Amino acid sequence: MVNWTDEQRKSPLYKYYEKEISPVPPELFQQIMTGTFDDSEVLLFEEKDRLFDDGYLPGEFGVFRLPGGGYSVANKTDMPGVTPEMFDWWFAWHGLDPMRYTIWDKEDHYYCKTRNPEIARNEKLSMKERYWHTTHDVKESMMEGAPVAELVLHFLPPEEMGFDKEKLAAFDGTIVCTPGMVHFLRPTEQGSELRTRFWFDNPDIPFDETAARALLVHNVKEYTHLAKILPELYAEFKDQF
Repeated sequence: MVNWTDEQRKSPLYKYYEKEISPVPPELFQQIMTGTFDDSEVLLFEEKDRLFDDGYLPGEFGVFRLPGGGYSVANKTDMPGVTPEMFDWWFAWHGLDPMRYTIWDKEDHYYCKTRNPEIARNEKLSMKERYWHTTHDVKESMMEGAPVAELVLHFLPPEEMGFDKEKLAAFDGTIVCTPGMVHFLRPTEQGSELRTRFWFDNPDIPFDETAARALLVHNVKEYTHLAKILPELYAEFKDQF
């Protein structure tokens, strides 16, 4: 939890901090932390263009061992009322003020700040371009009470991650990505659905099965809550950079 100043408590953002954030349901938490997932269902990084296919892939949810070592994490989140435009706006907007990151997951998010505010505020750019080639410094924990991790996220255009250019041109959703992470958002009749993939296959970066399972718990929690608050946030702050 964050100790807010009196000024921050007067911010129009503060009411979002006060919103209840739902814990991961106990049965789902148990499944994530102790369940068995079929490693043959893993989507390899070089297969990521399969996300463009209609329907669903075998391993849409779980923690999977990669054939060459390391782990992949997959999650799918329904986001009713959320549009791809809102999702792109969120990644351009929230890195400008750490309070914006904290209201996303008040129990686990402590800090986020872009190193490139001039890009995020450049009205000549599309909303996607306002987070592409930016770097965010992040402090968060995977679960409440867990140690705080300090992360550096470099956001890239999806074609620089190797997504097929023709498929991208025909895609009516959006893809937010950093090296080793893809948030693939596609429209549905109710709004959007988010299909997330992480790949941890660098032997120089320690990342074990317990960490992978904790990341999935965290991802379920934060994106379930973002789906809940994003339409309202966008309506109120979409022009306030």
